[in-house]
Amino acid sequence: MSVELIADAIGVPVWALVPVALAAAAVLVFILDGLSHSVLKPGKSPPVIGTTPVFGGMLEFLKGPIGLMARAYPKYGEAFTVPVFHKRITFLIGPKVSEHFFKARDQEMSQKEVYEFNVPTFGKGVVFDVDHITRAEQFRFFANSLKSDRLRQYVGMMVKEAEDYFAKWGDEGEVDLLDALSELIVLTASRCLLGREIRETLFSEVTTLVHDLDKGMVPLSVFFPYAPIEAHRKRDKARKELAAIFDKVIQGRRESGAVEPDVLQTFIDARYKDGSRLSNDQVLGMLIAVLFAGQHTSSITSTWTGLLSIANKERIFPNLEKEQKDVMAKHGDKIDFDILAEMDELHFCIKEALRMHPPLIMLLRQCHVPFEVETTKGKKFVVPKGHIVATSPAFAHRMDEVYSEPNVYKPERFKGESPEDKRAYASFIGFGSGRHGCMGETFAYMQIKTIWSHLLRNFDFELVGKLPEPDYEGMVVGPKHPCTVRYKRRKL
Repeated sequence: MSVELIADAIGVPVWALVPVALAAAAVLVFILDGLSHSVLKPGKSPPVIGTTPVFGGMLEFLKGPIGLMARAYPKYGEAFTVPVFHKRITFLIGPKVSEHFFKARDQEMSQKEVYEFNVPTFGKGVVFDVDHITRAEQFRFFANSLKSDRLRQYVGMMVKEAEDYFAKWGDEGEVDLLDALSELIVLTASRCLLGREIRETLFSEVTTLVHDLDKGMVPLSVFFPYAPIEAHRKRDKARKELAAIFDKVIQGRRESGAVEPDVLQTFIDARYKDGSRLSNDQVLGMLIAVLFAGQHTSSITSTWTGLLSIANKERIFPNLEKEQKDVMAKHGDKIDFDILAEMDELHFCIKEALRMHPPLIMLLRQCHVPFEVETTKGKKFVVPKGHIVATSPAFAHRMDEVYSEPNVYKPERFKGESPEDKRAYASFIGFGSGRHGCMGETFAYMQIKTIWSHLLRNFDFELVGKLPEPDYEGMVVGPKHPCTVRYKRRKL
């Protein structure tokens, strides 16, 4: 639910974009590729993968970014550049070279230019369709919706949705965990974000329209967000219909003076420093941005938490089950914000799942001011103005230099006086870091803890088949289907 996630979760992965409009872009790329070579200072910029005009490193991208980094890192090190179409993407791999990426101001390293293709989905006047100052104020609105007093209210809603959902499960059976948890996350998000009116009376209609918005984000959208294709037509139609629905809900609250404990209300009440407020359509745009930011990522992370814990059941479950028994002995069946905060074992399991399988495998920025990076081997490079700068949680989290046995699920790595993620700045970037660290991090942990606290107390699980592999073909990377688990309800 973070501003960082709003940028990066919605952003279509770069490797999915390579085949798009190749023929149309070829001539332009050839010209711009030559110009970019002429302005860079030899020996100062990071090494370039692929020197063939037009194609450059594009063929490497076609093989996927994780593979590209795995091949390039041993040869080029922590900083290298890949030309794609008329753009140059500089990769900064690992904590040492990524510090500026996370600490830089928006005027130096910006999200806006990279993600402007989201404007048709979010709408005018919000997020990527405003200047830095206005966006900073809108970020404040996001922050207000995630204050602790609000989170305490959201937890109650999360608990009710989880209890109602899992009450419909039988005494035993099999489910696809990703499908089940994705459905529950949508229900929870609708209640906490979109409001009581939507959840109680318009849920099915709104869910269908949001689905059309989601499917309207295709690779072509990144280069041609207004291209006259069917996916865009359905997207625009859905956006218009959602605006009509929410206009009635928002106007009804404004006129009646009703106050509800949800994110929708926060945006209705929000005021800029000059006293002006968001229009009804802009309130909707902010809601869409928040919903898109958290829906897929929370579904995926809650699924990986379960799959990895169940796959390592003998080693992981004793600690998880003991923690739940201890909490129940202390508080009974009650679950609230403070009780969830006591669940450290579950917290570390979620964090380790996010380390191993971050849904956002690429984070991107536009470089406006050249900056220098120094690698762990002492090599110095200048990242030129105009480059897109990329860093990868998925790759950095698996580096031997950062984590011990990085391919092993070890929640205990975050415990003790010297947790592995605190040894260097930006070692753990599952929620981003620095200026654009995830404001919704606490919300996400509360949401996933609510789900798995309930499941651990009420069900036994076994994994059916092998642990799924990551689906790198997806817009946001989750596990491949099937994600089947066998459950059996505990007898109280």
